[in-house]
Amino acid sequence: MRFASRTSVFILVVLCVLSLHREVRASCGAVSCFVVIGAQQQIPQQGVLTVNGIYNYTPMRLLNGTTGVIPAADQARQRLILGHHQEVRTITQTYTLDLNYGVTDRLAVEFTLPYLKRKHQHIDGLGESATEAGEPVNFSDNGIGDMRVMAKYNVLPALRYNVVMGFGLELPTGDTRARDSSGQILESSGQLGRGNVGLIGSIYQTFELIPHRLSQFAFASYRHSFRNRDGYQFGDEYQLNVGLNLVTTPWLVLTNQFNYRYLTHDNVTANLEQSAAPLAGEEPAVIDPRVLDRRVPNTGSTYFAYTPGFQLDLGQLVKSPFTEATSMYFMAQIPLARESNNNLAQGTSFIFGFTRSFQLVKHRT
Repeated sequence: MRFASRTSVFILVVLCVLSLHREVRASCGAVSCFVVIGAQQQIPQQGVLTVNGIYNYTPMRLLNGTTGVIPAADQARQRLILGHHQEVRTITQTYTLDLNYGVTDRLAVEFTLPYLKRKHQHIDGLGESATEAGEPVNFSDNGIGDMRVMAKYNVLPALRYNVVMGFGLELPTGDTRARDSSGQILESSGQLGRGNVGLIGSIYQTFELIPHRLSQFAFASYRHSFRNRDGYQFGDEYQLNVGLNLVTTPWLVLTNQFNYRYLTHDNVTANLEQSAAPLAGEEPAVIDPRVLDRRVPNTGSTYFAYTPGFQLDLGQLVKSPFTEATSMYFMAQIPLARESNNNLAQGTSFIFGFTRSFQLVKHRT
C-alpha cells in the first residue's frame, strides 16, 4: 500500500514540474487525443479477452494571436525550408480496436489497431508567388495507422491496489506516402503512420481510497520512434495522467482525470533554406547546402487538459446476454494549457467507446 501511494505521489510531482516547462514548440500535422481507459491498462483475469472499441475526434486549429507560418520538411528533396507555408487546420478521427488478453492473472498481451480519417489544410509556398499569398492545399487520407503490441505485468497485485508495468512496440503499418491536392507527398508529420518501429514503455497504478466506491489511478508512458526511410524521425513522447473514479450506482461511474503530454522536437535529414517574404515571387534561398540531421523548428509541443466523463455498466443497468460484461463510456478532453508556438494546437476532443469481456479459456482450480 505504501509503494502504491508513493508511486502516485511521484507521478503527481513530475506532472507539476513538467507543466512549468516553458521552452516548447508545437508540432505541424496532427496529434491524437489521449486518455486513460482502465480496461486498456489493466490486466484481465486468466483466459479473459477484453475488447475495446474507441472513437476519438481530435481537432487542431490556430490559437488567437498566431499566424501559423512554419517550415516545410521536404523529405523527397532533402530540404528544410524555413517560413515556407501557413497551417490552417487538421481534424483527425480515430477508430481503435483494442484487444487485451489475460495470459495469467498477472500477465497480459495487448494489441491496438487504429483506423484513421485525417483532413488537413495549409497554404503552400508563401514567398514563391508574386500575385497571391501562396496556394491553398488540402490533404485527406483514410486507413490503418501504426499498430501497437504490448506485454504487461502486474508487479504489485492486491485487493485495493495494483501496479502494472508495460513494454511494447509500435509497428509501421500506417500509410506514409499519401499525396496532397497539389500532387506532392505530404511531409511525415501529417501522414497516418510514422514509417518506422517505435519503443513503448508504461506504468499504470490504481488504489481504492474507499473500497468499491472511490478509486485513484495514474498512468505514465514513453514512446521513442526511429528514423524512417524518408530521413524523418518523430520526437519522443511523454505522457502523464492522473484521475479519480467514483461509483455512484452499480451501473454509473463518474471519472475525472488530468492529462499531460510533452513531445520533443522532430528531426529530418536535409539542407537548410529560407523562404522569401510573402508575395516576393522568389525561390527559397539556401542557407546551408549540407545535408545533415537537423532539428525541425516548430515541432514538439506541450499540452495539459482536464477530462471529465462517465461509464455505464450495461450489464448492471439491463440484465441480458447481450449486455453482460459490457460497458460504454464518454469523455471530453478540455485543454487547460497549450504551447503552440505560432502553430496548430489541439482543441477540445471527444471520446466514445465500449468495453466487453469474453471468457475464452476457463480457469482451472
